[in-house]
Amino acid sequence: MTLAHDEVDELVRLRRQLHQHPELRFTEHETAATLAAMLQPLGRVRTGIAGTGLLVELDGAAPGPTVLLRADMDAYPVQDAKSEPYASGNAGVCHACGHDVHMTVAYGVAARLAAAPPARGSVTVLFQPAEEIPFGAASGAAAALADEALCGRRFDAVLGLHCWPDLPVGTLGVDRATAMAAKDAFRIEVLGRAAHAATPALGRDAILGLSGMVNLLHAAVARSRNADELVAFNIGTIAGGASQSQVAGYAEATGTLRTHDEGTRERLKTVIERVARQQAAALDLGIRFTWANEMPPVRNAAELVALAHAELPGLVDVVDLAVPPLTTDDFALLGALGPSLYVKLGVTGDRGGAPLHSGAFDVDERCLDAGVTALDRLTRAVLDGRLAAGPESTVAAVSA
Repeated sequence: MTLAHDEVDELVRLRRQLHQHPELRFTEHETAATLAAMLQPLGRVRTGIAGTGLLVELDGAAPGPTVLLRADMDAYPVQDAKSEPYASGNAGVCHACGHDVHMTVAYGVAARLAAAPPARGSVTVLFQPAEEIPFGAASGAAAALADEALCGRRFDAVLGLHCWPDLPVGTLGVDRATAMAAKDAFRIEVLGRAAHAATPALGRDAILGLSGMVNLLHAAVARSRNADELVAFNIGTIAGGASQSQVAGYAEATGTLRTHDEGTRERLKTVIERVARQQAAALDLGIRFTWANEMPPVRNAAELVALAHAELPGLVDVVDLAVPPLTTDDFALLGALGPSLYVKLGVTGDRGGAPLHSGAFDVDERCLDAGVTALDRLTRAVLDGRLAAGPESTVAAVSA
């Protein structure tokens, strides 16, 4: 790790300021203002990207390769459970997924590039709103892609990182091909007929139908996947009914399916919808089934995986991640802008270790040094034209 003490101190101060003032998706106004003021001396700043996002553009001395760095901005709707002085001051809102770290690292890379400009090429640092996506809501990455600042552009590399409490501080995890899973969210609305609880035969119980459906869906997914297929299936919300004295006329559930393989994804989506509809029909219930927030996997480009293994050892501990996780991220959409690499930043040490999306989530702030050092080196390597040739290089680098 190579940052000077004053650089690290500045990054820690920024990370704690962002952590103390978290904002939810598409409301990141104070966050954007804080970042814009710090970025203004570094390069060309554009605000209002995708509504509440911003970007800064930095140029080398001559034309050359182009790099996009992305950091997500929004916090998570959970109460901060920490007692640290920098704990969230906004009730029910917390940077429980490390986006404060992502923004701080991206700022740190921009500051280093401004202080020591590359010989050629250009770098665009995107601070993207609204990565956390509730059911049926819009993706901040999709909104950024539609913004005139990025629409139609291409980059030689699209880089990003995500805090990873499973890894120790000072470590950077690199997935061989798939960095995060595909996500398909769904809502099941069961349409029954309300009746008094004393005369249930006059009704059609939506809650009874939905509760049986939950069990059947879990069993169907388990028996429709092979042992070597990485899959996560969850029903996370369930609601319905109007009174304890009424046969429920309506009930609904929402859930998510996460997969890595496209064939597995399509097969299980078919199974889930078919089983839900069959169960509803068997109980003489109506049903509305809706898919939403369909997000492709995050794929790492082979040449960028090879570059990470070639450039980063000696600066950070590089870990080859052979089994990709089932978490998801709309960074996946930014792959439309060019070859991408999404790495995992170890954050667990003197602090850290609580899971993502937990109110207790925190990091060992030495991760800021590691993150800036790694992304700065990768960015400069791309600008210097040191991208590996392709998959053969990746195999050699990973096996070394």
